[in-house]
Amino acid sequence: MEVARITSGGQVTVPIGIRDKLGLSGGGKIVFWEDAGRIVVANAAKSVFDDMRTAFAGEAERLGLKDEQDVAALVDEVREEMWNECYAYNA
Repeated sequence: MEVARITSGGQVTVPIGIRDKLGLSGGGKIVFWEDAGRIVVANAAKSVFDDMRTAFAGEAERLGLKDEQDVAALVDEVREEMWNECYAYNA
């Protein structure tokens, strides 16, 4: 268990052991939420990534993406479509 003091301005120094476990460094951000009456603290970037992974679960298979080359090809295709929508008629 780690203990931290709260300043009069509401600031808290996250103990080094917790920062290490969360993979935080200077300038990192944390998120708080309530879960079953407890307050949970997490690395904000990792939390967002985990949410995205859950939201996109199964999409690679649905789109037929098998490897990085397939993803790169899809990105190139989308970029070309976006370029055409924005600039092709103005060229």
